[in-house]
Order: sequence, then structure tokens, then C-alpha cells
Amino acid sequence: MSLIKYNSRMMPPGIFNLLDDIFGDEAVNSGRSKTREDVPAINVKESDKAFQIEMAVPGMKKDEINVEFNDNVLTISAETKKEKKEENDNYTRREFNFTSFKRSFTIPEDVDESKIEAKQEDGVLTINIPKTEAKASLKKMIKVA
Repeated sequence: MSLIKYNSRMMPPGIFNLLDDIFGDEAVNSGRSKTREDVPAINVKESDKAFQIEMAVPGMKKDEINVEFNDNVLTISAETKKEKKEENDNYTRREFNFTSFKRSFTIPEDVDESKIEAKQEDGVLTINIPKTEAKASLKKMIKVA
């Protein structure tokens, strides 16, 4: 017996589109683990005064998004549930769609956690994390004994 490495080019062109049309997207992707495409894209900006994180969250409502800051770890998570129901004389069709993600970021200790703000507008979640005032470091000579 020989092992054959799976290659998507071995499948006839369009087979995944056909399976998706027949069974839906979940049937094609049910055995697949989350990939980078499943997690929203982010931009991280740093200035002298703050960090700013922007995350693409199209179609999500504000109450579906959770932002938590604990022990210098910022965690952004969301879960959406959608249900579509069609009724006809001969059949009833119900479709469920669940989407979730969770991303965590370690934030430096020089931030003011009491002033962290988040807003969602036009499909973009923006989180502002202000830095604390930098304390002037004291220069001190230490005598070696």
C-alpha cells in the first residue's frame, strides 16, 4: 500500500462549488480547522500616545462583539447566529449559520487600562489603548563593593 499526498488539483474543476451548491458551505468545510481566512484581519498602529487596533468585522452587530482586557492581554471575540426558515406547501427548510472567532494580543505594561475604548463603525472595530505617561528614568551610579 502506498500513501498518496492529497492534492486539490486531483479533484475535477468545480467539484467544491458543486458540493457547496448541493449540500451548502458547511458540508464542504465541516472537517476543516480554522484558518487565517476564518479570523478577521487586523491592523495595529502605535504612536507615542497610544496603540490602535482595527479589525474587520463586516455584518456583525455591536452586541455580538466582546472586548476584554485582563493581565495585559486584550481578547477580542465574537459569535454570530443566523437562522433562515422557508416554508412551502411540500417542504420546510431551516438553515442555521454560526460564526465565531477569538483573537488575543499581549499588550505592553505601559498602558492605561481604565481609558481603553472600543467602537464599531462601517464594519470596522477600532480599539484605542492609551499609553501611560512615561516616567523619567533616574540615572544612578551604583558603587561596586
